[in-house]
Amino acid sequence: MSGPRGANGLPSFHVAFCVDDNYCRAMAATIASILEHNPRQHFTFHVLAFAIGEAHQARLRQLGEGAAAVQLHLLDPAAFSEFERFLGHSHYSLAIFTRLLIPTVLREQCARALYLDADILCVGPLDELIALDIEADIAVVVPDAPVTTRRRVAALGLAHAEYFNSGVMLINLQRWIEAGITAQTLETLLHSDKELRFPDQDALNIVLNGRARYISPRWNYLYDLIHDLNVNKTAMRPLGKAALVHFAGAVKPWTDWSGHDARHLFRRHLEQTPWAAMGLDREPKNSKEMRMQSRFLWRQGKPLQSLKWFLRYLRKRAAK
Repeated sequence: MSGPRGANGLPSFHVAFCVDDNYCRAMAATIASILEHNPRQHFTFHVLAFAIGEAHQARLRQLGEGAAAVQLHLLDPAAFSEFERFLGHSHYSLAIFTRLLIPTVLREQCARALYLDADILCVGPLDELIALDIEADIAVVVPDAPVTTRRRVAALGLAHAEYFNSGVMLINLQRWIEAGITAQTLETLLHSDKELRFPDQDALNIVLNGRARYISPRWNYLYDLIHDLNVNKTAMRPLGKAALVHFAGAVKPWTDWSGHDARHLFRRHLEQTPWAAMGLDREPKNSKEMRMQSRFLWRQGKPLQSLKWFLRYLRKRAAK
């Protein structure tokens, strides 16, 4: 498992994403932000997907010609016969299973991999995270927001009062496989008697409760843009010691229509990628975004614009 090394002499650090065509642009900005803040570290970025359009594949190849290695893993559900009983009888989209397959797909290439959601931007060096000794761990995770933790611990009946946001997971691939985490999570996902509000995240928390190692929130700093926009604030709040900022709410930093300063941060990193020409979302795309935009505009004292978006929201909803 030797390979490329960074300027610091350390071997390539493996980062995994699970995306579809809709999230390639966001993932590219995540990758650009990681590279900007970690110039001495070599990275291998793994993109797991069941389908990616040729235009995005071409951009991925172009991205891989730069400072980092990029590998696309197009997954064939038939290749995972050991999980056939789960994949073949599920009402869930196949995409929900993708990150559970990371250990199986990457185990021949690396001993550990950092899984990241594609709505994350890196704002600082990852040296401390990369240097973590996880030989004894199945997975290293970050606690979710305190209110979410309290609610999910109670709802899921977790024995240990801990709950993590699965948007960032540093996985020891061999220990994960030996512990049977993927199969146990799929079993829980499909057959749990609990209400899984966040399906695969809840299932992972049930399976890994008391078995995962928790680290500082700075490695998965949850930033909800709606919190700012609901009080008509568009400036970024101080990020403290955060290294990975996770825009986990319904409004994302690639929404130009939101008016939030997070869009400037996203745009700067997007412009460093082959996806630069795609730009940001100039207008809300779905009924949920239209309704939120109407609410935000009302609170900004723009009633006519607010009404316009509320009417568009009503028409969109009626058309479903």
